[in-house]
Amino acid sequence: MAEVEYVRAFYKTGAYIAELLERQEENGRALVKVKAVIKHPTQGDLHNPKMTDVPLFHQRKALSEFEKTWVPLSSLKAYEGEVPSYKDSLQKALHDEISKLEGEQTEWAQLSLEKLEECKKEYGLS
Repeated sequence: MAEVEYVRAFYKTGAYIAELLERQEENGRALVKVKAVIKHPTQGDLHNPKMTDVPLFHQRKALSEFEKTWVPLSSLKAYEGEVPSYKDSLQKALHDEISKLEGEQTEWAQLSLEKLEECKKEYGLS
């Protein structure tokens, strides 16, 4: 049986520990399966970061456990070490993102905090 290769994969504004399933050198992308969350995605409009005057201020949830997605090969970094449980890693990443925003007094930070609280409820985290 082949050894599982774990990578740090960046997808949009989130970062994950993932199992590398397939590399497509010709397309410059890789298929990964999410195992844990390193950084929770940033809330809002990806094309207008930190802006609130946008048509839709998106709630951005983390990719789910075992979710498969294509990422650019350039976004992959080797990952060595223990892979935390998905739930623990999600809770930590969410907490880190909320903590980072709590000190900011901008409209963007306040809207982001609202969206993250919605995520927390939908994830079933306390």
